Amino acid sequence: MGQQMQGRLAAMQSELAQRTVTGTAGGGMVTVTADGRGQIRSIKIDPSLLGGDVEMLEDLVTAAVAEVQQRAADIAQDEIKKLQSALPFPLPFSL
Repeated sequence: MGQQMQGRLAAMQSELAQRTVTGTAGGGMVTVTADGRGQIRSIKIDPSLLGGDVEMLEDLVTAAVAEVQQRAADIAQDEIKKLQSALPFPLPFSL
């Protein structure tokens, strides 16, 4: 059963790496895309922000990154719960 669970966990991690999650800030002026594990893949910034306040841009990028990382963490936790529901005992870890 341990090897089977390791296989399921490896498959789940691979699937999370293939998923795409998006977070935004400033009404969509900053968009961050990450994989399901929270690894940042791209950042898009509306050109209108480039002539503006640098501190505001930094805050918007930080907010969008935080949002996408939280969404990725939520997805990973949902997948862990699915695996745990099939077991007679809880997994001693999370992603």
